Amino acid sequence: MKYATDELTNKRLSRGRVTLVGAGPGDPELLTVKAIKAIKRATVLLVDDLVNPEILAHAATRSRIVQVGKRGGCISTPQSFIEKLMILAAKDGEEVVRLKGGDPFIFGRGGEEAAHLRAAGIHVEIVNGITSGLAASTALGVPLTHRDHAHGVVLITGHNRPGESATDWAALGCAVETCQLTLVIYMGLAGIADIQSGLLKALPSATPAAVIQHASLPQQNAVTCNLATLSQTIREHALHSPAIIVVGNVVAGAQAISNPQTLTTAKAA
Repeated sequence: MKYATDELTNKRLSRGRVTLVGAGPGDPELLTVKAIKAIKRATVLLVDDLVNPEILAHAATRSRIVQVGKRGGCISTPQSFIEKLMILAAKDGEEVVRLKGGDPFIFGRGGEEAAHLRAAGIHVEIVNGITSGLAASTALGVPLTHRDHAHGVVLITGHNRPGESATDWAALGCAVETCQLTLVIYMGLAGIADIQSGLLKALPSATPAAVIQHASLPQQNAVTCNLATLSQTIREHALHSPAIIVVGNVVAGAQAISNPQTLTTAKAA
């Protein structure tokens, strides 16, 4: 009898797994087919705060949906608690989906979670999603890379962990200028004064810039300006998170967009 019980336990453990799924920037139509399939087969979904609730319509009726909000500047579910939930559910034989805004491996703590799960002997799969930085440039109607204007792109967070050294924005600005790069800043509104000040040490004040709030959603709001007026533009338009900041010559192409509902152009001072 003990053998049968042990065998049943081992079978349940072997069935349990976790899939880290990118829910994209917000628009439900930007979900990948693979993401939809993972959501449909999940028995437990751990859902981040920025995931569009409409996406949960793909979940099976039997699924347990657990909100585990994680959002800068707000009360968040502790990361250690989320990891513990995933491990316990997977060891109980559940099909766990950790549903994250954007892409799990781009500022989504997917690397941390995958490492903890693997260390616990849990099988982990990753399903990529469209990251908000890419959706933000698309909202402007401009590419992140361009043969004539940008030879590459830098994705960087404007929000460092407590105790970490501050980003050297001046050095980064030098790289952007020298290598013709587009700079895409996530979670940068709170520290915009320092970011702007540092970049201006290396980049021309007329460098095109843009801020895109709620990229891909109906309430999307995007403004363009230049680096010299970036902080002022954010204040004047009362922009808040979630928002992406794009700095670089590719933003100049956004001036060609004529739909005022998609883009509001902030004139340089």
